[in-house]
Amino acid sequence: MAVFIRSQKVLGSHIGLLSRVQLIHLQASPLAASAQVAISKFEPDRYLPYEKLERNLQIVKKRLNRPLTLSEKILYSHFDDPEKQDAQRGVSYLRLRPDRVAMQDATAQMAMLQFISSGLPRVAVPSTIHCDHLIEAYIGGDKDLATAKTVNREVYDFLASAGAKYGVGFWKPGSGIIHQIVLENYAFPGVLLIGTDSHTPNGGGLGGLCIGVGGADAVDVMANIPWELKCPQVIGVKLTGKLSGWTSPKDIILKVADILTVKGGTGAIVEYHGPGVDSISCTGMATICNMGAEIGATTSVFPYNFRMKDYLNATGRAEVASEADKYLKSLLRADEGCQYDSTIEINLDKLEPHVNGPFTPDLAHPISKLGQTAKQKGWPMDISVGLIGSCTNSSYEDMGRATAIAKQALSKGVKSKTKFTITPGSEQIRATIERDGQAEVLRQFGGTVLANACGPCIGQWKRDDVKKGDPNTIVTSYNRNFTGRNDGNPKTHAFVTSPELVTALVIAGRLDFNPLTDQLTAADGSKFKLDAPFGDELPQKGFDPGQDTYQAPPSDGNKLAVQVDEKSDRLQLLTPFRKWDGNDIVDIPILIKVKGKCTTDHISPAGPWLKYRGHLDNIANNMFIGAINSENDEANKVRNVLTKEYAAIPATARYYKSKNIDWCVIGEENYGEGSSREHAALEPRHLGGRVIIVKSFARIHETNLKKQGLLPLTFVNPSDYDKIKPDDRISILGLKNFAPGKPLTCRITHTDGKNEDIQLNHTFNDLQIEWFRAGSALNRMKEISGR
Repeated sequence: MAVFIRSQKVLGSHIGLLSRVQLIHLQASPLAASAQVAISKFEPDRYLPYEKLERNLQIVKKRLNRPLTLSEKILYSHFDDPEKQDAQRGVSYLRLRPDRVAMQDATAQMAMLQFISSGLPRVAVPSTIHCDHLIEAYIGGDKDLATAKTVNREVYDFLASAGAKYGVGFWKPGSGIIHQIVLENYAFPGVLLIGTDSHTPNGGGLGGLCIGVGGADAVDVMANIPWELKCPQVIGVKLTGKLSGWTSPKDIILKVADILTVKGGTGAIVEYHGPGVDSISCTGMATICNMGAEIGATTSVFPYNFRMKDYLNATGRAEVASEADKYLKSLLRADEGCQYDSTIEINLDKLEPHVNGPFTPDLAHPISKLGQTAKQKGWPMDISVGLIGSCTNSSYEDMGRATAIAKQALSKGVKSKTKFTITPGSEQIRATIERDGQAEVLRQFGGTVLANACGPCIGQWKRDDVKKGDPNTIVTSYNRNFTGRNDGNPKTHAFVTSPELVTALVIAGRLDFNPLTDQLTAADGSKFKLDAPFGDELPQKGFDPGQDTYQAPPSDGNKLAVQVDEKSDRLQLLTPFRKWDGNDIVDIPILIKVKGKCTTDHISPAGPWLKYRGHLDNIANNMFIGAINSENDEANKVRNVLTKEYAAIPATARYYKSKNIDWCVIGEENYGEGSSREHAALEPRHLGGRVIIVKSFARIHETNLKKQGLLPLTFVNPSDYDKIKPDDRISILGLKNFAPGKPLTCRITHTDGKNEDIQLNHTFNDLQIEWFRAGSALNRMKEISGR
């Protein structure tokens, strides 16, 4: 595999932004008609853009004069200016026109608050809000949903009313997880969709580029401003052989994570191809693309094929499939002879089922080696809870394969030895597996069917079977397993695998059970071995849509009101961040020098904090509380450089802010990996942060920091991290000549008064430098529009 080297050369311009913002009333959408086929059943007056996309692509191909990957075809066909846009992979900044925006309820609060601040009357592209993040798992689906509706009524009412006023579709709580709803209703081959959640790439299972972003990026697109993305490299994953037996689509991405690690996909799109692709169902491809977020990939994609067509037909979109067929070769498949920046080849005939973890999704174990490794490492062998479902693995096929295992156990008089939960991905999946009997079988097996929501996967789990701090093991079909991610317990060893393997493991109740080779004991004392699972790819009777949970926006919402109570502790209107004062940043303290991994979960944890996602000042009280201080190896305990006393990180930041003292953070590799949550950028900015200096950034978080007016900078020499002490003062010099591709100087002032200068790189382009000078991207938008 090739080694990826980040290029510091950046290109980009801001030409035409003013006119585009002002023309929003006249130019409501960038979509061009394609045979008048509706883009979704909920937007009958918006049409598939294939004709325009093909026309744009032909312009770009004539200029580039080379075969293109599928990723390039989809991206380049969405250029704002196909005649002039530079397209050098890993170097150019692309200005793109996405087809639509999707927002989950936790991030939609801040996105809609920012859109309200823009002063614009209505979103310019099809957009939706999905209520999936605020439902805590505890008792079971119906009761947990009812509790969430009561506890979160203020937030749901705000999102529903804001959606109605500004033209955004609203999926009510109980509808399902955003990515499943998008796959069932909105994704289509060749789409360019941005979503305010890191697992938005799930839509790549339907042959589109679906990319996770922060809320500020969503605001840009909803405001009819071209969206910027550094032109990704393309990693080709060639699949040969075919899936069979116990091996599932999940095992493909678990193996890719093993190969590339949590940052190996940074700055790249992962493009799957080869003869093995056709052995994977559409929803299986979505599983693979979904978890591509765990390798840092910009997104992942599969080529359009008959599996996707079958899924489109089954979900009531036969016209979309027929239209896509017309553009199969020109737009929806890679050109023969196209070149990838690096390639991986996986033989599916030889791929063994995998279990990855604990504490990181790239620590891979073939099932045949898991037990031995767990014993050597001293991991808790007994499984305390098995959890299946989530946005990654909650398809009809997933539920069917898990049910096949449960049926075998029940036929032998045995059930799950552990607690076992099932999270349907959508109301449609829930209703269909209830009708077809899978849900009842899983309940008989010992399972609890949770609400159609994210639940334990994102930490929305009121867990009371173990005490915090007690070592224990859980196995899940989720996508992410960072420390404390699921239950807030840093001693929970979380492993991710396929739903069917989770189901098999909980029958034995131990990590050292291998269902491919080991036997189980039936109720009568006899021994039996599990057969490989099978589940129908699609329901034979068709999908049952279940309850109607969608609220369409009215055609004109101008007279509608969106109320935010000034006394609310859940919602707070935004105050603009202050502009850059034109001077260098001089002698600011280090709030924390972070040791080791620093994900967005460390910077702004979810779980109980989710309820404050619409109130910046309140949620800022969780800032960096999970990050480890290099000075004392403790979380949420830093030294105040003024008082010399140790205190919680948010309290220390607030103290500095009260004294009008800015501060910075020092970090290590892949800083900000994980969720797309922009609160991890908003909170530091709100509490006085100005600069984040690290060895490397995760893509989404780096952009989020820029959007909020912070300076994300990287060490030219990563070993310079060791030169900085937690009680040093930091100056950033050369800001008056801040320019793309030009490093900045960092002056380290030690406590003995001695100075030491080092060089810092950045990836700012001209437009992003304007964000910094204006104080934020939103400030710059308002400057340009004159609002």
